[in-house]
Amino acid sequence: MLIDALNLEDMSADDIDAEQPLFVEGLGLDSIDALELGLALQKRYGVTMSADSEETRRHFRSIRALAAFVAASRKAA
Repeated sequence: MLIDALNLEDMSADDIDAEQPLFVEGLGLDSIDALELGLALQKRYGVTMSADSEETRRHFRSIRALAAFVAASRKAA
């Protein structure tokens, strides 16, 4: 979903380590990417997040952290 949502055409799922940071180092995503990813998560999984909170930063730390947040949110719903 990350690759499709952000049009990362030269990447495959095998290129992404679930523990690597999403922003700056790691995948090198930026704030626009974060907004697009947040919208994709909302559309696909119905999860919502505050735009600028420490909790959201923790969720967007890595693919694994983001997956755990989505799983927990879906379980709670």
